[in-house]
Amino acid sequence: MIASLSGHVGHVGLDRIVLQVGGVGMLVHTTPRTAGELRTGQEATVATTLIVREESLTLFGFGSVAERDMFETVQTVSGVGPRLALAMLSVLTPDEVRAALTTGDVATLTKIPGVGKKSAERLVLELKDKVGMPSGSAGADVTSASAPSGDARRDQVAEALVGLGWSSKQASDAVATVSTAADPDASVAALLRMALRELGR
Repeated sequence: MIASLSGHVGHVGLDRIVLQVGGVGMLVHTTPRTAGELRTGQEATVATTLIVREESLTLFGFGSVAERDMFETVQTVSGVGPRLALAMLSVLTPDEVRAALTTGDVATLTKIPGVGKKSAERLVLELKDKVGMPSGSAGADVTSASAPSGDARRDQVAEALVGLGWSSKQASDAVATVSTAADPDASVAALLRMALRELGR
């Protein structure tokens, strides 16, 4: 088990980073929130979990231990894999997930792409007594370095949303909606956060 990684950030994408550790570039899949907090060249530490499959070893990284722990906890439910768990933490903070599970808030859980009513009810049933009460801490305020403007920026956001599980149409509609209201100089990460909020309505 690789519990954490520390090193220089070699690359930051919308949902992944490359962390230079001991001369090796480690590809780490992460949430847009965590990626948005990092800058190329800075020293960083991320809490990680390694998913082992017969054909692959995949690292997932998070800005906090609470995020990583929730990522691992929700996967104890049948039918919830790393992709869905990551999508869950891209839409909701760990405390928001915990609150939805402990209160049986199925409506909030179904805002996550790939989670229908039955899946949400199963999550509540199996995890309600395992996740504890929300700590009340707010999610991190994510900022990001400037990114390409115009169509390229919108395309990157739409691609990230599709990667998280929304359909191309849902992604395009959300990007179109937030682009009209966003600051013209808004970064890709800022647009992505706005689109995630829009899709979570």
